[in-house]
Amino acid sequence: MTRFPLVQVAALLHSAAEELIAPRWRRLEADDIQLKAPGEWVTAVDREVEERLSIGLKALLPGSAVVGEEQCALRPQLLGSIGAGLVWLLDPVDGTGNLVAGSGPVSVMLALLEDGETLASWMLNPLTGVMHHAQKGGGAWRGSQRIVARRASPPGGPGIVRTRFLPEEFKKHLAQTALEFRAGSNCAGEDYPSLLADNEFALYWRVLPWDHAPGALFVSEAGGVAAHLDGRAYRAGQQQPGLLVARSQQTWDRARALFPPLER
Repeated sequence: MTRFPLVQVAALLHSAAEELIAPRWRRLEADDIQLKAPGEWVTAVDREVEERLSIGLKALLPGSAVVGEEQCALRPQLLGSIGAGLVWLLDPVDGTGNLVAGSGPVSVMLALLEDGETLASWMLNPLTGVMHHAQKGGGAWRGSQRIVARRASPPGGPGIVRTRFLPEEFKKHLAQTALEFRAGSNCAGEDYPSLLADNEFALYWRVLPWDHAPGALFVSEAGGVAAHLDGRAYRAGQQQPGLLVARSQQTWDRARALFPPLER
């Protein structure tokens, strides 16, 4: 397994957050904001953070590449490169819509991949300075505190269901069940850690790797489960829609039974 500079990565993320994101919170100008796709915002802050971190991360680990969300918006073919070699997978500002609105959480999300396997991940709230991070085989952490998934006995608490991209049959099925679910915070860097405390599961249909690779490792290292609806473990770069994440296998199984079967 590749050695990587954990402490230096955290310092780099904190620096970008403190200097580029926090000062612009609720101070964006109209020309800082663009609509890059229907319902999808990008800001000058996203681009500035991605540019700075791309330079810094490649310097920390020579020979590595950076694949960022904003790069991929311009060159979607970059997604095909994340399964080979050392790749930093970066979402410079997760929750850009919240940044634009000046409400709700945002996060800097980062994962280090080697040949497609997630080795480490970081999720930094730039407004509070709270860092959630994980290392494959090394556990999940909130700052210096190790996090272990809290078990509910029996499982039955609320979950997060992102309905925006769900197929119509899933939406109809949800309307007919007694499933208690929330919409989430529009920020995966906030919602993934919440699965170990306030929520029991989360269902996502669209599976963009920078949204899910960091959190999936974090939840898995805490004792939870991140798997596609057919039961296959999540791996960054797999584009099969439908990702169910839960704090335990028991909770995953229970939540999965509440959703319709996959079409054959």
